[in-house]
Amino acid sequence: MTQLSRKIRPEDEVEGLDAPALRRLNALGPLDAADRERLRAAMAEARIVPVRHPILTLGRPMPESQILLQGWAARVRILPDGRRQFMSFYLPGDVIGRVHHALPIASATVIALTECVLCTAPAAPAGSSLEQVYAVGEALDEAYLLGHVVQLGRLNAQERIGDFLLEIYERLSLAGLTVGGSFEMPLTQEMLADALGLTPVHVNRMIQQARRDGDLMWKSGRVLLRDPDRTARTIGRLRPQVTGAQPEGAADTTSEPSRPA
Repeated sequence: MTQLSRKIRPEDEVEGLDAPALRRLNALGPLDAADRERLRAAMAEARIVPVRHPILTLGRPMPESQILLQGWAARVRILPDGRRQFMSFYLPGDVIGRVHHALPIASATVIALTECVLCTAPAAPAGSSLEQVYAVGEALDEAYLLGHVVQLGRLNAQERIGDFLLEIYERLSLAGLTVGGSFEMPLTQEMLADALGLTPVHVNRMIQQARRDGDLMWKSGRVLLRDPDRTARTIGRLRPQVTGAQPEGAADTTSEPSRPA
């Protein structure tokens, strides 16, 4: 935990602060009453990390795993010449730094892209509903990382942007943070470029094209996907399904696109 973090004071409390995180965790697998109480007790000890400050630092010992309750964070790698790659993003309800070995060292720096509220992830008793939720969350993290490999390796610029925005939309939907096809988007076009291996100029050009095509609106930090299902069909996106007990609404109905023999 960064030394610049601070505990939440009563005057900092926001009504329903923990609701999106609980909603997302419960969407991954139904939480029983005991595990809900474990999470609420942990959330009562939440702390704030200011924007642009580290949550984890590459090569340094990792503290206990943490749940992001509010805000956006990102895994980032800065090259010696200053180039930046965002490798993945953390949204409310995501677990940061969950490991299964002794004396873990951070394999990437995680920074707060906005002011973040975090709490220690409570231990999950063997066989508990929380253990299952953590496991499904880890499987989804892996699935999204594999999806990013496809984004960077095989999709064109327009497809990368559409695929990325659909991923964010899907993930925020699990936390109840979408309205229709819209969601808050604190990323700048420069950040999006650094996540998708594009230049900011190219990102801007592609977004303007998507606006003209009527696919999206992006204004004042909010994105509206006019028809997410049509966009997914156009680029052949399939939502990841990592368990037979997939939460309702998380499995994609789009068929796997056919390929020539």
